[in-house]
Amino acid sequence: MRWVMLVACVVLAGSASALERVEVAKDAKGFVLAPSGKAFVPWGLNYGNNHRLIEDFWDAEWATVEGDWAEMKAMGANVVRVHLQFGKFMKSADRPSEKSLALLAKLLALSEKAGIYVDVTGLACYRKADVPGWYDSLSETDRWAAQAVFWRAVAKVGAKSSAVFCYDLMNEPITAGGKRAAGAWYSGKTLGEYDFIQVLSLDQGGRKREEVGRDWIRQMTKAIRAEDAKGLITVGLLPKVPKWGHMSGFDPKTTAAEVDFMCVHVYPETGKVAEALAMIKEFQVGKPLVIEETFNLSCGMPDLIEFIKGSRGTACGWVGHYDGHTVEDTDAFEKAGKMTMPQGVYREFLKWFRTGVPE
Repeated sequence: MRWVMLVACVVLAGSASALERVEVAKDAKGFVLAPSGKAFVPWGLNYGNNHRLIEDFWDAEWATVEGDWAEMKAMGANVVRVHLQFGKFMKSADRPSEKSLALLAKLLALSEKAGIYVDVTGLACYRKADVPGWYDSLSETDRWAAQAVFWRAVAKVGAKSSAVFCYDLMNEPITAGGKRAAGAWYSGKTLGEYDFIQVLSLDQGGRKREEVGRDWIRQMTKAIRAEDAKGLITVGLLPKVPKWGHMSGFDPKTTAAEVDFMCVHVYPETGKVAEALAMIKEFQVGKPLVIEETFNLSCGMPDLIEFIKGSRGTACGWVGHYDGHTVEDTDAFEKAGKMTMPQGVYREFLKWFRTGVPE
């Protein structure tokens, strides 16, 4: 802990000037910093702490957030992906939470000092207990309107900070085909206690799935642009699956026309790296491509390393996972005989992450 606090002091004291804004490069193959024009390669981590969502503790445990930001910076991360829960940021369909917005501003200020950019991912409804009942009872029109209020409020805060890497409109949205039951806005398949997938419509109403996604992106973008004219906009997409194709209903070419850059989530499977590399090429559609989630979840580190290195040239950024522990923390768990198998997998990722920073 002393080492963490020392690093935090060094990091927070060592950045006197604000970060430069991140922009899409003129060749649309990557990112640059403005005004210097220096190339920027996202090398980041999805943020959590001991399986907790940030809203669970950032008010009462701010020192934990500061320590985690210092640790991630020390490991070489230049982007942290933060998942904001809709239910924590909206008191009603048209009234944002000023307290949560103030904490977001505080987080962005910390990020500027630490020299870390933030991938602001919004509209999360990962834990059912945190989702207001009124939200799930809304019609599609009213639900989208409430989502737009969320994004306008978040963008108003983000517009004041150069630490915003991007606004990710939603994690793994789906434009479901046909009709769904009233209130069935989620996949129903959880990872642990969390449900990461959300649908945009319960009834296509004669629309093509691609049209639903396009119209939704446009409405969210309009809300963001009302407050922030420069922040990059994207959406975190599910990968193409051989059996079902683009099961999310988001066609990469249609989506690319509506966002500043593309994001896809890819967890390579053991022995199937070539298939994963071939798949992501479908998301290379004239905009920069970021692998916004990847990890050794379904493969060992050799396959993950092969995937990340092999994707260079197709993708121009990569984001793994962090859960509040360093390699040294997990070493201590092992020494005490308390390290779990998932922690061992996590340690192997972090060991490579801090040495694999791309030039």
